[in-house]
Amino acid sequence: MASHQSSSSEGNTSSTWTSKQNKLFERAIAIYDKDTPDRWQKVAAMVDGKSPEEVKRHYEILLDDLTGIESGKVPSPKYKSSG
Repeated sequence: MASHQSSSSEGNTSSTWTSKQNKLFERAIAIYDKDTPDRWQKVAAMVDGKSPEEVKRHYEILLDDLTGIESGKVPSPKYKSSG
């Protein structure tokens, strides 16, 4: 997944995401669904170095990407078959 830069300034926190942070983020959003109280605080607690605002924005970007793919505006990635 591509890294996205945040347009807001949040001190010296970085808006780039490592592979490890992305994996932690994916695990956290699988655990804490949209009905979880304080969802973004809980997700951020599982992702090293990210604030609740950063994980929420990362989620919103992910949803935007998925919407673009599903609407056909963004082509699906082409994977090589393993055969």
